Amino acid sequence: MKKLLTVMAVLVLAVAVAVPSFAYRGWRGHGDGPCADVTKVPGLNLTVEQKAKLTDMQAAHLKDIKPLRDQLYSKKGDLRLLWLEKNLDQAKITALDKEIRAIRDQIHDKRTSYQWAVYQLLTPEQRGQLGNLGRRGPCFAPEQGPRMGPGMGYGNGPGMMGR
Repeated sequence: MKKLLTVMAVLVLAVAVAVPSFAYRGWRGHGDGPCADVTKVPGLNLTVEQKAKLTDMQAAHLKDIKPLRDQLYSKKGDLRLLWLEKNLDQAKITALDKEIRAIRDQIHDKRTSYQWAVYQLLTPEQRGQLGNLGRRGPCFAPEQGPRMGPGMGYGNGPGMMGR
């Protein structure tokens, strides 16, 4: 009986340790984050037409960058494999790294164009509302330069002093 209880306790402990590892972690990686959907920003008072147009623009933008994102994902996997080889080839690694940066630049350019189109669709009051959100806001705050938006993306974050 003691043996059965011990085995059961070990199994329960193993399950208790394993279950949290399958939990959903949410926004991880280099996604667009909240910047991707301006229609969800509270207090903008978007018209029905603006919401419809923004939704269409977002769908077109995502469709436009999907091939680039797929290509980026594939190239990053290839680069990972190059780094795992026994005999590293610096020329191949450097060339593939340059390709990855070029794809990222293309995605960044398309994202900037999309954000500009969104900005142009908004009224001056709505633009001001986005700017007033500051670091808490999604996209167009003056202190958010490239790679400094909210979320867990790459680049320089707010730092130790909250700035």
